[in-house]
Amino acid sequence: MQHSFGSGGAEPLSPKEEIEWLPLEKHPVFASAVDAVRAEGSNAPINLLAWDGSSRLYFWDDIRQCLHRITIRLGEPEPASILAASPSKELRADVAINFVVKKISINRNGSALCLIGADDLCLMYLYGRSSSKDKTLVCRTISVGSQIYFNGANTIRKVMWHPYSDTHLGVLSSDAVFRLFDLSVDLMQPEQEFYLQPVEPGKSKNATSLCPADFTFGGDHLWDRLTVFILFGDGSIHIICPVVPFGSVFKWESIQEIYLDAQMCGMKSVNPITIQNSNLAISWLEATFPELSDEVETGKLGFIRARPNALFDASISLQGPLCKLCPGREENPMSRGAECEGRAVSFLYHLISKDSVLVTAWSGGQLKIDALADEIQPAWNLSSPPRVRVDSYDRILGLAMICESGHQDYSKVRLDQPLEEHNVWLGQPPPLLRLATVDLALPQKKSKGGAFVTTFVDPVIPERLFALHEGGIDSIVLHFLPFTNQTSGKEEAARAPSVIPVLNTCYVEDESSPLYSLCGSLALSDSFGYVWVIGVTSKMDCLVVEMKTWELLLPLRVDLQNNDITLDESKNIEVPDIISKELLSGPPTVLIPQAPPNLRSVTANSIEGRSILHKYLNLFHEYYVEYAHKVYFELKHHAPHLKRIIDDQHARLGEARQRLLKVEEKQKGLDRRIDRIITQHENLEQRLQRLRKLPCAHKRPLSRAEQEFKAELDQFKRVELDALHSSIEALFARSGRYIQPVKEQQTPMRKKPAQDARISLLKSSLEKLSLVNSENVKKVKLVDSAIKNRESGR
Repeated sequence: MQHSFGSGGAEPLSPKEEIEWLPLEKHPVFASAVDAVRAEGSNAPINLLAWDGSSRLYFWDDIRQCLHRITIRLGEPEPASILAASPSKELRADVAINFVVKKISINRNGSALCLIGADDLCLMYLYGRSSSKDKTLVCRTISVGSQIYFNGANTIRKVMWHPYSDTHLGVLSSDAVFRLFDLSVDLMQPEQEFYLQPVEPGKSKNATSLCPADFTFGGDHLWDRLTVFILFGDGSIHIICPVVPFGSVFKWESIQEIYLDAQMCGMKSVNPITIQNSNLAISWLEATFPELSDEVETGKLGFIRARPNALFDASISLQGPLCKLCPGREENPMSRGAECEGRAVSFLYHLISKDSVLVTAWSGGQLKIDALADEIQPAWNLSSPPRVRVDSYDRILGLAMICESGHQDYSKVRLDQPLEEHNVWLGQPPPLLRLATVDLALPQKKSKGGAFVTTFVDPVIPERLFALHEGGIDSIVLHFLPFTNQTSGKEEAARAPSVIPVLNTCYVEDESSPLYSLCGSLALSDSFGYVWVIGVTSKMDCLVVEMKTWELLLPLRVDLQNNDITLDESKNIEVPDIISKELLSGPPTVLIPQAPPNLRSVTANSIEGRSILHKYLNLFHEYYVEYAHKVYFELKHHAPHLKRIIDDQHARLGEARQRLLKVEEKQKGLDRRIDRIITQHENLEQRLQRLRKLPCAHKRPLSRAEQEFKAELDQFKRVELDALHSSIEALFARSGRYIQPVKEQQTPMRKKPAQDARISLLKSSLEKLSLVNSENVKKVKLVDSAIKNRESGR
């Protein structure tokens, strides 16, 4: 069953209403106080807010069972404010939502939104039909994987849209299976299934090592973009690579980069394992992206689409658990560290320049921040072939495979060894380098399972993270990254992250439990670099906090007079400004000397009066006239510089206007082309409808086996049937030669007995031959009719 994921077109026109722009925290959706507290006593994460990345904010109201769509303006009229349009639009599902929604998630193009529960998952298409009853939009809502997730037997751990597809949804459940759904093709059956087996059967020491907790997709960096990171309850991190949705779109340069890396690094090695792994990766890339093996010019391709592909003799290996890279000592890779309490509850992958940062949150309130110390490479298990689902044309529709851990020896990974010696295309996962451990110092929890901590990133400053917990939201700034912060051959001491409370839901710090919890949080940003953190409490109170982005991270280097200056040295250097700070602060304060008591009786012509006047003139000249000369000199000195800046701005303004004129000219041509394309599309649709009405339009082509069978029948019909006809004709001719002399003989001579017996034998053989001929003709007719029936049925 096909499902459309297009833009949906424009919304139906409604009568013109007066739109009022209000601050977001005073919007009527959040202004009404609600006594019922949402998700009371629940320890699961709740986030009922979603943002499409531009101007629409979505909020799920679980009391009214509807979705509010709020149009917002960022940074208007002041940079620190967010305005929202009132009234907002209500979107309702066309079916009843019979579960408690814990989270909502919107895809990249803003056409569909997922309603996620503990063991239920629904997809709502956001472009619906208008309802005349209550002026709402009724949206088509369909359950996803209803046969897999139902009745609490299989709990949903995490649902996430794939970053390179608008129709693929990744779901991790409690049965340790990662499923990838293509919502444009089938909502019931997953496109890809990966059965995760992190340890060998019978060797697990605790149940948490088998229970998945969270997962995330990788970022835009080498093989990371084809990787799925999976977190288990004991804190161990595993990866599966490569995982590519069918039909997803990637940049040509990105795929070509990993393709050349596999050819250069893998094929030059003398290790047979390295050559085998690189050959598998190259063959997989060439089958998934056929344009790599074809002779295609690089400049002509901007994006490349993935084809359905799977290695029929190998399954993807579950690489892990990722070990910790230790400086000069060995450590058990399975140990999670004594600094963390409870169990691992959430996981975050974040790409900061060259660093792939992994953040693991624990129920005790700790965050483990690690970085990948090496690049990820794909790995397969040759002893475990996958299960592939194909159609009648041998095209891959879906696949399922068991991902087992390779169980490599990680104890030999040390910091003093070069990474190229032990981890280049050998099937070993990259080690982790510990950056920091952050204790959020959460309030005392009532629940035995501990608190649930989740993290999300700052959309403007990549070094800043936000941690959401039941006590509020905290800001975490990373000051040390292993590959980004590189000095000129000098080792820099790692700085601890800065933790700043952003939002506190407890009025008293010693309170055992928060007064209210957050049921939604988001980080918004605009094109000018402003960042806001939005939170919605369980009592429908909306909180908007502006985050300062400037002066948060000090510059790593200041290049003055071609000298590299580190972070500590740059604090004592004053960068020259256009106007000095002394002039901007104004003239200094005038200290007037104490006047004599008889000042009023002193005349200006007297000696004493002239002396006092001379002192005041000197003070005025010293504090005001000299300041005026300094201002005049500095303004005159900086006038050419300011004029050059203004001329540059005018030149850029002129270029922008010229570009706008060119865009307007091109827009007219684009409009004409769009009109022609629409007309051509309508003509093609009409032609297609006419072709569908033809009697042979629904015939399907024969398969390869049927074509071979038909060729054999045609050969039998052409060759053997012709030979049979020729033999029959020859027999008829011979019989004619024997019968004709007998008829012409009119003499009453008596026939010889031998000749009579020969004639009777010839007649009997001729009758048998005619019977065989008639039976063969019937068989040929039956075969012809069967072929015609099969062709008409296709």
